Amino acid sequence: MVKKIIDHNKMPTLKEYKAPYIIQFDKLGDPSSGYISVGQNDKLPFEVKRVFWTYYTPESVVRGRHAHHFTEQILIAASGRIVVTTEQANGKVEFFVLDNPSMGIYLPPNVWHTMQYSHTSTQLVLASTLFDEKDYIRDHNGFKKVWHN
Repeated sequence: MVKKIIDHNKMPTLKEYKAPYIIQFDKLGDPSSGYISVGQNDKLPFEVKRVFWTYYTPESVVRGRHAHHFTEQILIAASGRIVVTTEQANGKVEFFVLDNPSMGIYLPPNVWHTMQYSHTSTQLVLASTLFDEKDYIRDHNGFKKVWHN
């Protein structure tokens, strides 16, 4: 397996990133037999390098609280409800409610985000990079310094 190395000295410019947006995945099936949603790499905004999920998160816990230098993500509520709050580099704050497994939210690297879950939620995340702690901006003031210039 080839590990893609992130060059932290080649920071992309803000103009290269999109704003968060909802992705509607294909939904196949019917109410009598159930559904399947499909997201293939040729229809996603990036090639998926990592998949992870979170579950059994208490409703009182707010997760996320970070942004990324490079990683793009798609968040999907595979079950339950997830409220995603985003803050773009220009200061625009948006709220997205994920409550249908046939939809997700695209998060570009320049977006601070938090998630709050219903207790029954399972969040599926598709990521454009392998895990690299150096890619995370975990301090909100640090996010503003990097992206609000």
